[in-house]
Amino acid sequence: MNIDYLIVGSGLSALVFAALMAKSGQKVLILEAHEYPGGFGHTFEIAGKYKFNAQLHYVWDCGEGQAVNRILKKLDLDQQVTFEKYDINGFDHMRMPGYSLDIPSDNQVLIHRLGKLFPHHEQQIRRFLSEVQKVRKGLRFLTPPINLLQILQHPNETICAATYLNSTLQDVFDKFQLPLAAQTLLALQWPDFLLPPNQLSFYAWVILFTSYQAGAFYPTRHFEHVINSLVDTIKKHQGELLFNHEVKEFLVENRTIKGVRGINRVTKEFFEFTAANTICNLDPKKAAKMIGIHNFSPQVIKRLNYDYSPSNFVAYCVVKDIDLRDYGFGAWNTFHSEHSNLNMAFKQMYENHDYSQLSFAITTPTLLTNHERDCPEDCQIIEFLTVADYDYFHKLRDSDKKAYRQKKNEIFAQILDVMEKKYVPNFRKYLIFSMTGSPTTNERFCWCPQGNSYGSNLTPRNMGLGRLNHQTSLNNFYFCNASSGYPGFAPTFWTGAMLYQRLANDWFLGI
Repeated sequence: MNIDYLIVGSGLSALVFAALMAKSGQKVLILEAHEYPGGFGHTFEIAGKYKFNAQLHYVWDCGEGQAVNRILKKLDLDQQVTFEKYDINGFDHMRMPGYSLDIPSDNQVLIHRLGKLFPHHEQQIRRFLSEVQKVRKGLRFLTPPINLLQILQHPNETICAATYLNSTLQDVFDKFQLPLAAQTLLALQWPDFLLPPNQLSFYAWVILFTSYQAGAFYPTRHFEHVINSLVDTIKKHQGELLFNHEVKEFLVENRTIKGVRGINRVTKEFFEFTAANTICNLDPKKAAKMIGIHNFSPQVIKRLNYDYSPSNFVAYCVVKDIDLRDYGFGAWNTFHSEHSNLNMAFKQMYENHDYSQLSFAITTPTLLTNHERDCPEDCQIIEFLTVADYDYFHKLRDSDKKAYRQKKNEIFAQILDVMEKKYVPNFRKYLIFSMTGSPTTNERFCWCPQGNSYGSNLTPRNMGLGRLNHQTSLNNFYFCNASSGYPGFAPTFWTGAMLYQRLANDWFLGI
């Protein structure tokens, strides 16, 4: 078998890359250790009637002419894979003791709403949000591949963005002297990063916050349809995807990757494939360890020295005989915090394993699209997510499984207590199914080292100029992963498409 591109892993960036290459006439083969494609984007079914996506909740850059839409057009999928827009008057609902704020798409409306909540600080808030928009523009010119002419044409925005290279979100909150409650409301979507303001890269927050303002979306036919459409495109153009094929070894010869060896996890048979090029969708640090770190250049070794993002606790739930729209849920996400200081809330949960003052996200995928059900007609899906420490849960699971289960039940019970107190009285009465996952669940089912949710941690150190990219310093071998690009639905689409453009010299995105 002559393989042009052997792809290890079927995460979203790998599927996008493979679909583009297959459609261009290249022979592609994907090896996936899991039984499902999509990595954190995969969907699983329980009890033959409930469908849950592993980690994806809402996405950006999917509107007409935006990056995801343009990539789907290139694949002839833009009419098949469509998206529903979140409520532009409040795509994120922020809730904390004494305060309530719906984040709108219109920045001036946001300033007005915050001004009413904090009338003595309206000017600081206005200056802060103006700076956010300016930094966002500058980051577009600083994102590789860099166009020097654009930088010269937009010096003010570029210099402004560069100023915050090493800044956390907290640094910028402090610079503009925002009141603590306003900081908490603006940063309450912290579960999207699993980092508090005093650790989170300002760049990462700006990109996500402004991107969702430009349009928050959910797939019309859920995330499973997106993944399946990419897989079908690959197969339609003679590409192959082999499941339960775990790569154990990369074939290295004279600083060149020739292929891989591994084992079929079902039949226990060994396999070996060689190819002209190998694309690594595995975690780059894990792959580098398999290959031998000494084989890489000093520059790549330095870039591989990233720390992993924190992991999460998630609860997948089904309710019956209730319409959650009657209780304040709908085409938006809800972010709730019992603690007014997110830095303290994070420390309490992540470092002290104390969830008595919860801060967490709530999403209701059933209410985001009417075109395809993810559960029976008389039911609705609701999911909860917060941060969790991998080391703590890993040790607990290995030392005392009963205590491990008790801790998960304790966190879930506290979430349900908040739900009944703040949102849905007697919520437990309507709950007909629930399943919880910890960081070790992530590691087991999504094959992510230390249960990490986003690859490399989204701190200033990992978001700067030394961030890992597709280049590996080895011949015929390229990274294509959240840690060598950026995490999230739209960024992984972008990562896969950018690698395709570079290798195929087909710059259809115009960048």
